[in-house]
Amino acid sequence: MGINLVKGQKIDLTKGRSSLSSVMVGLGWDPVEKKKSGGLFGGLLGGGSGGGAAVDCDASVLLLDEKGKLVSKQHVIYFGNKTSQDGSVVHSGDNLTGDGDGDDEVINVNLSAISPSVHRLVFVVNIYQAKQRKQDFGLIQNAFIRLVDNGTKEELVHYNLSESYAGKTSLIPGELYRNGSDWKFSAVGEGTLDLDIGSIANKYL
Repeated sequence: MGINLVKGQKIDLTKGRSSLSSVMVGLGWDPVEKKKSGGLFGGLLGGGSGGGAAVDCDASVLLLDEKGKLVSKQHVIYFGNKTSQDGSVVHSGDNLTGDGDGDDEVINVNLSAISPSVHRLVFVVNIYQAKQRKQDFGLIQNAFIRLVDNGTKEELVHYNLSESYAGKTSLIPGELYRNGSDWKFSAVGEGTLDLDIGSIANKYL
């Protein structure tokens, strides 16, 4: 079991752990269970709330330079651009529902292969078509981000987002960043009103 973080807490990942070179970043969430009303299809699709559609959360990561700016548009890694140009960051693909235990979407990060121009990796989860479907993170529970050493499979850190994010359509659960020759992780836990990853990315141009 990794170290459980709270909002705002930071942890040094590589200091004293020289063998760490690659991490799996798992992001998970569960749809809020609704009372079984509205018949079979109402139960399957969320009971008629949130526009009646299943909540589809998408995980992404922004690769920023030392000034906190997006290196380029190709440095937004998401289900439509799953691998960074240097091959160090790989998105596993889209999960449409969030049903089931464990990680819903996974992003692998090879720390030793990240381009020297990249200093921060900001992880983002946003609701697909939140405005059209009239959905927000009030329909989501048990959101978390965790990091696992890909070499030993040891869970290094685990951060449960315990706040209410009702009304928010995007979340920044955490970020990885350089600190000299080391890598640190920060539990951010910030909710935003951005409707898609493009809107969030524009803030870092």
